[in-house]
Amino acid sequence: MTSTVSPVDALAALSERVREDLAKIRYATGNWSLTQERDGKAVLDVAIIGAGQGGITSCFGLRRQGVTNVEVFEKASKGGEGPWVTFARMITLRTPKHVTGPDLGIPNLTPQSWFEARYGAKAWEDLDKISRHDWQAYLDWVRETLDIPVVNDQELVHVGWDNGLLRLTFCNAAGQETVRLARRMVLATGIEGGGTWHVPSFISDTLPKSVYAHTHEDIDFDALKGKRIGVLGAGASAFDNAATALEKGAGRVDLCLRRTKIPAINPYRWMENAGFLAHFSELPDLTRWRFMRQIYSLNQPPPQDTFWRCRRHENFAFHPGTPWTATRMDGDEVVVTTPQGEMRFDFLIIGTGFSIDLSQRPETQDFASSVMLWRDHFTPPAGEESELLGSHPYLGARFQFLPKNAADPKSPMLAAIYNFTFGAMPSMGLSGASISGMRFGVEKLARGIARDLFVEDGDRHLASLLAYDTEELVSLDPPVL
Repeated sequence: MTSTVSPVDALAALSERVREDLAKIRYATGNWSLTQERDGKAVLDVAIIGAGQGGITSCFGLRRQGVTNVEVFEKASKGGEGPWVTFARMITLRTPKHVTGPDLGIPNLTPQSWFEARYGAKAWEDLDKISRHDWQAYLDWVRETLDIPVVNDQELVHVGWDNGLLRLTFCNAAGQETVRLARRMVLATGIEGGGTWHVPSFISDTLPKSVYAHTHEDIDFDALKGKRIGVLGAGASAFDNAATALEKGAGRVDLCLRRTKIPAINPYRWMENAGFLAHFSELPDLTRWRFMRQIYSLNQPPPQDTFWRCRRHENFAFHPGTPWTATRMDGDEVVVTTPQGEMRFDFLIIGTGFSIDLSQRPETQDFASSVMLWRDHFTPPAGEESELLGSHPYLGARFQFLPKNAADPKSPMLAAIYNFTFGAMPSMGLSGASISGMRFGVEKLARGIARDLFVEDGDRHLASLLAYDTEELVSLDPPVL
């Protein structure tokens, strides 16, 4: 029998069931944190930077710990949070559909529950992977259902330390600045939150910007119709962009990679077990380093369907063992030098990932020079060096930044900032910028922040207990029958 309930009504009913679930397990989740004011202005317990999946889930996780004086700040306008409907160009997520995250273990809040309410149980059964547009719609529904307090069009441009509080300066699209005070801050700025998208200097120094773009940029693929496109990179995003160009009518697409073969093994599938996801951060430095050297060396391959999305086009070719070593302009043509000779294109798409460099981010540049990096803390054995791993921040047990020098006056400020970005991976494993690791990462993060807030206010909480005088036994008389 076909249901006559509309998807809108089904999702509204599901939202109500979520609220009922949370009411049933609300024990000890009421706000316990003690409010503060500074110069007549309310102080946030936690400011979360970024309203993508990591930011809204972190807010939910803190609420489950009884920390409710939280706001989420997002530089994009509403609907443009995260990569899914902006620069992501895959058709579906790469994550298997059974992986959960933003639900934090609430069954009615899972992607499956949302999908079945929207499309039906049979559609979920037949589904291979969730589309990126459906994933964004799911995240929007989670945000609305949980009433996550998000302030859009607020880019964090300056972080200061004001007598024990973070002084956060935000700027909107019109250039208007707003200052907020917070005791703690979570950076949930995703895959790019640790630095900047990387374009090799031999490209950026020799070519006009009009003839190349990084995979994260807004590319006018319609303008590339009939053109010869060169793509650099072996990862999924390089193939996603190559496929998009082909589907938009590019004349020819050649994808070049430095490796002698396309990566085929996806270490993320191995990492999706509770042992690794929950406890990786407890391992010794050397063991964590060796884990990450292996994971980063394997890289994340394009999914099979993504590769086929390119391979079905006769005007597509891939070239292993073909790194680009130089570029130049010859009239209107882009000439790329490789060990196999020159290649000529009309436009280049660069899929070379990102560089970890906190000084390149507006929200971290104020304190970047004080942050301890892995290379400052750990010296790997001979033959196991990695410049990439060494550039990542070396984090404390609760995702907090640590100072290079304990005597640095910025040390107290760093202890109040939690790095829940992709840059946390060598220290904490899969966490904020990964659906696979989100649930475990958020639980560790939220408990850590709650712990820090409670311990900091320990004496005030003790004073509250000493003043507590609510009587439970209110009568010594016989009961009234």
